[in-house]
This record gives sequence, structure tokens and C-alpha cells, in this order.
Amino acid sequence: MTDLPTVLDFASLSALYAAGTTPAEVMAAVADRMESCDPAAFIARRTRADILADVEALLARAPEPNSLPLWGMPFAVKDNIDVAGLPTTAGCPDYAYHPAADATVVKRLREAGAILIGKTNLDQFATGLNGTRSPYGAPRCVFDASYVSGGSSSGSAVVVAAGVAAFALGTDTAGSGRVPAAFNNIVGIKPSPGRVSTTGVVPACRSIDVVTVFAASVADGMAARRIAEGFDPADAYARRFADEALPRTLRIGVPGEDEREFFGNDAYRALYDAAIERAEALGATIVTFDYRPFREAAALLYEGPWVAERLAAIEPFLNERPDSLDPTVRRIIEGGRAMTAADAFRGAYRLEALRREAEAEWAKVDGLMLPTSPDIQTVAAMRADPVALNARFGRFTNFANFFGCAAIAVPAGFTEAGLPFGVQLVAPRDTDEALGAFAAALHQAAGCGAGLDRGFAPPAQATASQAEDDRLQIAVVGAHLAGMVLNHELTGRGASFVRAARTAADYRLFALDTSPPKPGLVREPGFGGAGIAVEIWSLGAAAFGDFVAAIPAPLGIGKLALDDGSSLPGFICEPAGLAGASEITAFGGWKNYLTSRNSGA
Repeated sequence: MTDLPTVLDFASLSALYAAGTTPAEVMAAVADRMESCDPAAFIARRTRADILADVEALLARAPEPNSLPLWGMPFAVKDNIDVAGLPTTAGCPDYAYHPAADATVVKRLREAGAILIGKTNLDQFATGLNGTRSPYGAPRCVFDASYVSGGSSSGSAVVVAAGVAAFALGTDTAGSGRVPAAFNNIVGIKPSPGRVSTTGVVPACRSIDVVTVFAASVADGMAARRIAEGFDPADAYARRFADEALPRTLRIGVPGEDEREFFGNDAYRALYDAAIERAEALGATIVTFDYRPFREAAALLYEGPWVAERLAAIEPFLNERPDSLDPTVRRIIEGGRAMTAADAFRGAYRLEALRREAEAEWAKVDGLMLPTSPDIQTVAAMRADPVALNARFGRFTNFANFFGCAAIAVPAGFTEAGLPFGVQLVAPRDTDEALGAFAAALHQAAGCGAGLDRGFAPPAQATASQAEDDRLQIAVVGAHLAGMVLNHELTGRGASFVRAARTAADYRLFALDTSPPKPGLVREPGFGGAGIAVEIWSLGAAAFGDFVAAIPAPLGIGKLALDDGSSLPGFICEPAGLAGASEITAFGGWKNYLTSRNSGA
């Protein structure tokens, strides 16, 4: 029986595969978890035989472990996204159809080596942010089953948070790829509209729908997003895009006190305040901005003519089978019948006016940090008041697709009652890649989440003034690793990630009693270990000297030997600094140690 980590992340699974565990063994353990997870999380589970057939097909075309970007990574798909061989229900059994082909996004992920395990539950026709509007049951918050999971991508968030899938696809029109992430303490990646194909996706509001990724970390979610995205000529709303940069030191916008509505949830308010403090400690400049035009745009999604766009998506089915719909979903969508063409134009005019007003606020900031949801509710309360309480959840999310934004939701703490809270970073169109570094640092600084963020490495961006042969390389082993709390000390000096590496066998690793926590690496000739995971980064000569000069004792820079026989400058620890330290060599690296510690293992 293969022992899987509590949370399935890419690095841990890749390490298992590199050590000889087979994908068949991993998928057998995943299948066991599928059977014991929240029964409402899945609408359709793939059989063990079908999953193992995909494993055999993977090994036939890519036999070497980790030879494809997502080699052997189990994933799940929201059941409004087509998968050949499984019905697409959109949460409505009478609507079900059998697609002949995978949705474009599913096809790309499977080609990259990911293994599909099933289709997940959702608020019917992706109409809702709470997860209770499904005839297949209401998935629950993994931390307290009396509370909602969030929606509409309810099942996708739950299976990632429960350690059943390494990542999962959702969709996001009003916040459905972010709110469930917050309620289940995981990461939600919402790409800018048009970057990821929606071919093979049942539309909610087709003009602004986005396919999203749930994962344990920003690193994993962005890795999946990079593979999923790309221009699709079959999708009329797909765009050819280029990544937009963000400054190294970010101006992060937060709403003024008059716009910080938490509906009496003082615990969430306090956690948001703490998140602002962490963002500032990470080097961001906090700027108060006027959220009003964003809030008014958000209200248009359910109060304006975009309700009629939901009607347009399923009108023939609704006309023929009205009783097949969840009563709340039916009431919302049928509200579109009252909208006229003139209403549609008035709504479009109003949205453009609000976008223009928001330009003045965007000029003040590089991105926004908002509560992902200002409140959470029990399933019982939501069923008693399904519209008003649901509307609360979208207060800070609904505007993002209207404004073409990129967004990443990350965990940001727990209330005393044990309920998770999250924040979202939102930035202008196509800053998806640039936004990742700060999102990962914010996740790491919070010290919570299904898994602490790990492995994030923004692609190196070479410029004429920073040619690689004019730069110096350094190996980092702990708090300066990508996604870790001090990584900004590298990136803030213009450092570029080069590659992951491992030390020679005769190194030992210790957890030091420092703040923030750091490891100490020492060399012991003759020690027969497996080496320690490190990352190699490059800096300009002046930045290298400035960085090294700021390193506090007992750490320093020495010559580090790697397992490929090469050597380069890297972090080492003075022997005197090991007094009282715990040896963690067996974990193979700092990130593995933190993952184990934070999962309670």
C-alpha cells in the first residue's frame, strides 16, 4: 500500500515517482481516497480499471518517471467541462449529454501526463457561490461539515483539499474558482479571461466565463494553468495574449474602512487586517482605494442583463424541462426573461462607465488584495436564505471578469472556530504570471493552507543588461527558496531562478531556532546521505555582494558541492549555530520538512 502525503502536491508526487513508486500504485491509493471522501464531491468517479488504462497509456508514450510536465498527476474536472466517455450534467441529470471529445483544456492537461479521476459536483449550471444547489448533494467545507464548501466549483475544491486530487479544474464567472478555495484552505487560480479555452465548457455567462485551477500551492496551480492556456481558434472568446509585468515592489490596494463589509463576521475582519500586515511586511506598499465602482460593477452580474446571458445558455432546455432545474437556480435564470434588448445596452453602458471610473483607482495601485469572501455560512442557513446569503460571498469577486482581471486566491488563516479564511490578489489583464510570485510569498507568510506554498519559480527573464554570463550563481536551501518567506530578498535584487538541484551525498540539514525559521546545512565528509534539495539562482555581481553582506550569523556563504560534481557558492551553517537544532536530513530538503510539519505528520 503506497503512503501518499496528506495533500497531493506536484513535488511530493514527483519525488515518489523518482524513488520508484509507480503511477499505478499512486492511483490505487487515490481510488481508495475517492471512496472515503465527501460522497457529494463527485458526480462521476472513473473506475479503477479506466484509471489504470490511462496509466498504461501514459507509460507507453512516456515510460520515464516525470518525463512529462504533469506525469502521473491525478486531477478532477468540474462537471460542466466535457470529458470523453463521461456524461456532462452541469449538475442537472436531465440535461446530461455524452461528449465525443475532451474539452480543449482537458485534452491539453492529459497530453501533459495528468491522469483524470472523475467529474466533480457544482451548483447547477454554475449558478451560485455556495455549493448547495445540486441534486447530487451539497459538498461540505472539509474543516466543518456543517458549513458550505463554496461554489459553484464545490466538488473540485473539496477533492483537492481532501487530498484526493493534486489539482482540479473549476470555472469562474462570479467567483466560483476562488470562493471554494477560501472555504477549503487551498489556492484558486483564476486566469485572465480568454487565456484558457472554454471550448467544451457549458456556459454560464459565456462572454466572461473562465476555466480555473484549484491546487495546494500557487506553484502547482500556475504550472497547471500554463499547460492549460493557449489560443484556441474554436473559442470565439479566446485571445492571443502576452504576459504583462508588475513592478518588483508592488502597490497593493485595499478598500477603505467604509467598504470593508464583513456582515458582522469580526473574525474574518481581523484575519483580513492580519493579511494586510503580512503584505506590508513582504515589502508591498499598502494603498487605500475606493472600491465603490468595483462593487457597483459586481452587482451588475446578478442585478443586470447578464442574468439574461445565463438564460441564453440553456433557454431551449429550460423551456422544455423547467421542473428539472433546482428551484433557486430556475428562479434566478428565469429572471432573465424580463430583460429587454434595451436593458442589455443600458447594462453595457453602465459597465463601461464603471470601468472608466475604476481607471482612476487602478492608477494608484499595481494590484488589489481583497477578502475572497467576507463571510461563510452553514448549509442550513444557506438553504433557509439561498439568495441573500449567497450574494454576500461575491461582494469582492464578481467584478473581476467584467474588468478582465487575473486573480489568485490564497489561504490567509483560521478563525478561533476553526474555519478558514482567504484573500485574493487581483491585477490587470495578463499579469497572471507576474502575480504569482507575490501570491506565493503571501501564502507562505500566512503559514497555513492545505500545503505551504512551495516550488514557485517565475521564469527567468533575461535582458540585455542582465545577460546570464554576467551574473553570479548561488545555491539556496531554506527560507530563500521560491515561494518561501525570504525569497523576496532575492527577487527584489533582480535574481532569476536557474534550476533545481541537489547537494552531494555528504551534507546534513538541521532546523535552526531562528525567526523566521531557517535550516542549517553542514558538510560531513563520509556521511552517506541522499543529498539535500537546493535551488540555484543568479544575480548581478553588485546585487550578489549586497545579498551576501546581509546574511546573518550563523549562516554564511561557502562552496557547495552538488551531486553532478559541480560546485558553486551556497548557504552553509557555522557548527556553533547547531546547538539545540534538530536534524531534518531525512526529509531531503527544507520544503519537504515544512510540508510534513504543517500536515501534522
